[in-house]
Amino acid sequence: MHNMAETAALAAIAAQNQGKFWQMHDALFATPKLNKETIDQAAEGIELDMDKFKKDMNSPETKHKLARDLASARQADVSGTPTLFINGRRVKSRGPDVIQKMVEQEMTKAEPAPSN
Repeated sequence: MHNMAETAALAAIAAQNQGKFWQMHDALFATPKLNKETIDQAAEGIELDMDKFKKDMNSPETKHKLARDLASARQADVSGTPTLFINGRRVKSRGPDVIQKMVEQEMTKAEPAPSN
């Protein structure tokens, strides 16, 4: 987590309230240095209603949604992004050989038993 992560997450949730989550997501990731000013610029750039955006960013409902999302992430053992899961199993090592082995293990589990 970086020092603007919470603010950026609140901005994304506020943008979602206007049906523009992915536009805000893309705008934030395209921003080289996040701060309150650049986040507002991103919101203006995707043509959000700025009064509603600022109200929603500071609302208890938005903060509660973020708290629920963080609790869900902790419960799923997600401490950052990206986090990769294969069939519900968290990938702890990102080497291609490790991932391939996990995929093969899960595919073996899913194969039907041979018929007699």
